[in-house]
This record gives sequence, C-alpha cells and structure tokens, in this order.
Amino acid sequence: MSIWNGVLIGLVQGITEFLPVSSSGHISIINNLFNTTPLEQDHMLFAALLRLAALIAVLVVYWNDVAFMVNQLKALFGVGPYANAEGMRYNGVRQLMMLFIASLPMLMIIPIRLKLMVLNTRNIYMGVAIILTGFMLYTSDRMPKGKKTERSMTWLDALIVGFCQAVASIPGLSRPATTITGGIATGLNKDYAVKFSFLLSIPVLFVSFLINLFGVFSAAVDWKNLPAYLIGTAAALVGGILAINLLKLISAKGSFDKFTYYCLVLGVMGIILSMIF
Repeated sequence: MSIWNGVLIGLVQGITEFLPVSSSGHISIINNLFNTTPLEQDHMLFAALLRLAALIAVLVVYWNDVAFMVNQLKALFGVGPYANAEGMRYNGVRQLMMLFIASLPMLMIIPIRLKLMVLNTRNIYMGVAIILTGFMLYTSDRMPKGKKTERSMTWLDALIVGFCQAVASIPGLSRPATTITGGIATGLNKDYAVKFSFLLSIPVLFVSFLINLFGVFSAAVDWKNLPAYLIGTAAALVGGILAINLLKLISAKGSFDKFTYYCLVLGVMGIILSMIF
C-alpha cells in the first residue's frame, strides 16, 4: 500500500464514519474503482488502527460528556469531584444507563457479523443501501421536532435507537443516519439525537477495534506498509474530528438535505459503476 492510498482510505473512512453517508459504501466503491480488496482481508492492522482513530475522534469531541458520566458514576460510590454533592441530579448516570440499554441489541449481530461482511463485495446492493440511507435522512428532516434529552428519554427510546444501530450493521447503511433517524422518531431533540448517536458509537468502535486487533495476531502483517498505515490513521483521526463537528453544526443550524441528495447521487453512481467495472 502506498502512502497516498493510505491517506485516501484514511480520509474517506474517517470522514464517512461520522457523516450520514455510509462509510462502508464509500470504501466499497473505492475497492471497485481501484480493484482493491477489503482491508480486513489484506490489511487487518490498518483496519484496526482506523477503528482506533474513529474511537479517539469521538472521545476528543465528547470528552467533557464522557468525563461527566464517569464522574457522576463514581459519585454514586462516594468518590470523585461530585461525591457527596447535595441536590445533584444524576443525569450523567441516567445517560450512561440509556447508552448501556441501547448497546444491547448489538449482541444479536455478533453471530452473523462475518455473514454480513460478505455484502461489502456486492456493489449493486451497496448502491441500493446508500440510496436507502438518503431516504432515511429525508424522512428524519420531516419528522415532528422532538424535545427529549438525557433527562427525559426512556429506556424504550434507547432500545429503539439501539435496534436501529444493529440494523445499521448491514453494509451500505449509515450508522449515524440510522441511529439519528431512530432517535428523532422517538421524540429526541435533533441535537441530542446526534450526540446520543456519537456517544453510542463508542462501545461499538471499541469492540470493533478489539476484534480487528485480535485478527492481526492470526494474519500476516506486511510491516513495510506501516508508514502508510500510520499516516492514513492520522488522516482518519483528523477527518473524523472534523466530520463530527461538521455534523453537529449542520444539525444545529440546518437540515440534512445536502446529505440526502449526496446519498441518492452516490447510490445511483455506485450501481452504474458496478455494472461497468
């Protein structure tokens, strides 16, 4: 793998991981155009590093939220900066519980994870899935505005968003688009639906990183590619941080229409390209 290929894949993976446009769909199209194989086949170490970069990107942007939840959890045991605080509402602990509940449906995906990965090579299917992502975004923009936040969302709301995340394990569907749409459908405030979606990605990215890391031990690593891997990982980290902040800004000030049209065009192009190449 060349340095430029590493940077290209890193940027595409980092940006599309968090924008509602399907990272797996973009990588599939790149593999189709450049006749390359999925990272999990020939570049398992790079795949692991890209997951780590995505995880770090979320933690960087939402560090205050993560620290708040952890410190409030510690306060329940009488330790940390919030210990023994009078009249404190444990909204951070409540949010942590909602994230735990929302993560449970992903357990259903573990037994079929490898079977789902086969769909990454079926480019016509990927194009259709990207188009479906566009329709989800179109729908989310036209749903009634919700008011629920971490203080008022219910365990059922969290479970519904969690099932949406599980469905988004199907290649071609954007995880952010699916979970944000699910959150808005349950009545979450749009900005909070975006935040909850990103916070919910933390355990998924961590487990995915571990799975890929364990895979490195059973795969042959071509260490001459390490510079490309590291530079590509740095590009993914920067791209991820920028993408998260961009989506937060768009959510606060506008609609997802531009992403909707982008997904529709990209999906059609993906189907056409799969018929040519």
